[in-house]
Amino acid sequence: MSTKTTYKQTELGLIPEDWEVKKLGEVIKLGNGKDYKHLNSGNIPVYGTGGIITYVDKYLFNGKSVGIGRKGSIDKPVLLDGKFWTVDTLFYVKEFFNSDIDFIYNSFLKIPWLKYNEATGLPSLSQNIINNLKIPLPPLLEQKKIADCLSTWDCAIEKQNALINALTDRKKALMQQLLTGKKRLPGFSGEWKEVKLGEISIKKSSTLQANSLEENNGEFKVYGASGIVANIDFYNESEEYIGIVKDGSGVGNLMLCDAKSSVLGTLDIIKNNKKSNLFFIYLILSKIHFEKYKVGGAIPHIYYRDYSREKINIPSLSEQTAIAEILATADRELQLQKDKLAQLQTQKKGLMQVLLTGKKRLIN
Repeated sequence: MSTKTTYKQTELGLIPEDWEVKKLGEVIKLGNGKDYKHLNSGNIPVYGTGGIITYVDKYLFNGKSVGIGRKGSIDKPVLLDGKFWTVDTLFYVKEFFNSDIDFIYNSFLKIPWLKYNEATGLPSLSQNIINNLKIPLPPLLEQKKIADCLSTWDCAIEKQNALINALTDRKKALMQQLLTGKKRLPGFSGEWKEVKLGEISIKKSSTLQANSLEENNGEFKVYGASGIVANIDFYNESEEYIGIVKDGSGVGNLMLCDAKSSVLGTLDIIKNNKKSNLFFIYLILSKIHFEKYKVGGAIPHIYYRDYSREKINIPSLSEQTAIAEILATADRELQLQKDKLAQLQTQKKGLMQVLLTGKKRLIN
């Protein structure tokens, strides 16, 4: 990367002397999506703002393009390639003028689209708004080099996503086999017993309120419906436990909470007893459909007295522990790969910040 770049001041800030500030309408031409319902089924994908909607037998465009939402999810650009159709809520770029497709796609990713929302309800963009947005544009050869560099990270991110999906599927399969007894671990052959959840768990309540923590700071976590909501200077639970949301829109959501922590009063505290392994209970709870236990109207609730009656089959404590360890290992491996994905995404974001602004150059 060269450090001998001369910069000039523009309305977009400092950019290299040989770069230009261009309106998007000067470097791309947008196309409008159309209704697809008159078409027959086929293998041509129809894209909306949420991805592929269906498949048809005709195409609106054939080639590489970039899609951007006209209504709804206007902040999620998508790279399109091959034959496709788009609905009327999604613009697509049908012509590029002295601009590289992948460079434009990455430039789209960097634009804060919601800032340009024109509606008070469902977010929307017009062609006029898009065409008048300005981006810093390097010479075409440098555009391609920048796009090639960023595509290296895109490929790594795609592979990492594929690995995470494979590990997720493997964990689901393991849970289906191990938590039902369809697959037994070596050394275990005893019969499983049907019990009620309340027979192998202990429930506690919390009276902690969010507004009582505003002036308190410390090292101990407090969990709420969205996860960790505060750190305070005391804790109510000395050992690891399960938090389950009992009030509000997230009822039934679970979290495995660290030792030396607390929960808000909107969560139940679930612990194991001498007949059960805590992580095994957590896995069993994750398979329960709590929808059937919801009561209340505007603010739904679930009650332990109801879902504790859920009937489950369990093995001996030693087999529970062995199953829990295998699935905990699968969880740790999955989280490790998710952390790696987050690192790749952060790296790409940092690269975009310096490459798409000319702070770093990919020129000889």
